Amino acid sequence: MPSKRLSVVVTRRLPEVVETRLTELFDVRLRDDDTPMTRGELVDAMQSADVLVPTVTDVIDAGLIGQAGENLKLIANYGAGFDHIDVATARQRGILVSNTPGVVTDDTADMVMALMLGVTRRIQEGLTVMQAGEWQGWAPTAFLGTRLGGKRLGILGMGRIGQAVARRAAAFGMQIHYHNRRRLRPEVEGALEATYWESLDQMVARMDILSVNCPHTPSTYHLLNARRLKLMKPSAVIINTSRGEVLDENALTRMLKAGELAGAGLDVYEHGIKGNPELRNMPNVVMLPHMGSATAEGRTEMGEKVIINIKTFADGHRPPDQVVPAMQ
Repeated sequence: MPSKRLSVVVTRRLPEVVETRLTELFDVRLRDDDTPMTRGELVDAMQSADVLVPTVTDVIDAGLIGQAGENLKLIANYGAGFDHIDVATARQRGILVSNTPGVVTDDTADMVMALMLGVTRRIQEGLTVMQAGEWQGWAPTAFLGTRLGGKRLGILGMGRIGQAVARRAAAFGMQIHYHNRRRLRPEVEGALEATYWESLDQMVARMDILSVNCPHTPSTYHLLNARRLKLMKPSAVIINTSRGEVLDENALTRMLKAGELAGAGLDVYEHGIKGNPELRNMPNVVMLPHMGSATAEGRTEMGEKVIINIKTFADGHRPPDQVVPAMQ
């Protein structure tokens, strides 16, 4: 007799190839509409499934986990970030949590460079003029930006993505600086030709561009607060593709309006999905709808990792990408 297949609920539409493979392997309930589940729908899913496959748009807090059914034993997150899941409470309930690290490293690092160029070369302003049909022709002083070559890049968070950004930025001729919870090994630091700053305050005060690449944890919430942002040079640019909560968005908005920062490139936002409305009207701000990992290849590889985590769990083993509370 074949063993009973795991019941799996997927909270959002995933790439077709991923959904098809999940259906082949498990008893899967897929989402018809590509909209986030309501809290009630999440409760229903967690009461009926063996495995829940959520995304960053699903807040799996202690209240939800407290209503989970006895069968729920794995939350296989579709995504590397897991700050939307109360991992500690899940662990207390005997529910494992896994994620999909590493597969979108290059995609996100590419987007960091795109945002750097977008802001420093005033691409948003050029697009706006062209789309409005207002371009009057080339002029020697029109749309003057700044080059990346020779600029100092400060990387906040030198993990996989931070290091991928460093390699790309070096190819543009930038000088690499970084602040990290732990200093890199000498051979890694040497290969990246990166300068370590133990003091984040001292680093941000000297950088031309600051790239935020650290996760959101209790210790990184508003790591870039109003006081620290005030240390940056008025000519500096800030790029955030990590998590919106790391950056005090209201303080950033005030500084951009006052000309105390030269520009910002944002793919993530602190409050909701739209960001501070005032940012949308600023010509020196490039805003994207959380597109850092949005490549067909990356999203498929994320799904493959989810499948491996579930299959390994189904076979009685620890998921290879299990998250533990100490990681937060």
